[in-house]
Amino acid sequence: MIVNSSIVLISAVLASLVVGVLLGYGVCMAMFAIFRMHAKKVAAVNTARRVVAPIQAIPS
Repeated sequence: MIVNSSIVLISAVLASLVVGVLLGYGVCMAMFAIFRMHAKKVAAVNTARRVVAPIQAIPS
């Protein structure tokens, strides 16, 4: 019975470790996706400012 209990305990620890790693991976991928969206938004705003600023500087 000791061998069976050890196998169950080791399996439970490994399963818990796998779940934790997959959860951490999912959180990291979600945060990188959010960061990527934010970076694209900031880049678009900066590009728009560079295009609009020279147009507004032209005297009428």
